[in-house]
Amino acid sequence: MSDASISPVSPISILRLTVRYRTLILRLARREVEARYRGSLLGIFWSVLTPLLMVAAYSFVFSVIFQPRWQVPPGANANFVLLLYSGLLVFNLFAESVARAPGLVMENISYVKKVVFPLEILPLVAMVSALVNFSIGFFVMMVIYALMLGLPPLTIFLLPIVVLPVILFTLGFTWMLAALGVFLRDLRHVVAVLVTVLLFLGPIFYPVAAVPEKIRFVLYLNPLTPALEMSKDVLFWGLLPDFWFLAATILASWALAWLGYLCFARLRPGFADVV
Repeated sequence: MSDASISPVSPISILRLTVRYRTLILRLARREVEARYRGSLLGIFWSVLTPLLMVAAYSFVFSVIFQPRWQVPPGANANFVLLLYSGLLVFNLFAESVARAPGLVMENISYVKKVVFPLEILPLVAMVSALVNFSIGFFVMMVIYALMLGLPPLTIFLLPIVVLPVILFTLGFTWMLAALGVFLRDLRHVVAVLVTVLLFLGPIFYPVAAVPEKIRFVLYLNPLTPALEMSKDVLFWGLLPDFWFLAATILASWALAWLGYLCFARLRPGFADVV
């Protein structure tokens, strides 16, 4: 490992890495976001238009062609479109980083042989970029929410805590997949399929209660399911999350993030030989 890296001897190493290279992480994330829309006619407005088009398409399919499974109680501060939109926001925060993870190092080959460059920050850069899109999408959702339903419940302020486990375990998966993707080039195709499977095996288009109880455990194999459920609780139903369960989820996600970072650090010395 290079001198620029921080030894992942403990879970706190992730925090130290983030703090030490925060300026570089933000600078690279900003460059990535700008590069994504550079030369396009609408520019960063695509960050707003893309989720709206996706929600419009899914809403048409699942509310017109198929009957929606989300049953909104009378008087509840929600509707099918917003329930769907909120689920896609959380899912895309995960999918945007994980889907590109296997090729993350290969996209930045110029950095691999630079001893002083901390390759470990690449998943953090990808996450910051995903958080930018999440924030834009969330703002759009809040505008629609206010126009259609009025003010959300006060529990909405708990959303960052609810989403924190998603950020942490996404980082863990991204570190692992980014490291393994250097050696296993077919991994990106496998991950693309798995991400699509997780999209439909989670309470995004339907609630957990709509799934027969005997196979409901399949949904809980999806690591996004708890966050998807709790996000709807705080956004629409005004319910507090189970804080003990949430705390346990955060700790488990932090452990996964650390293991992913550890995997990346252990495999990094072999990157230069492969690329």
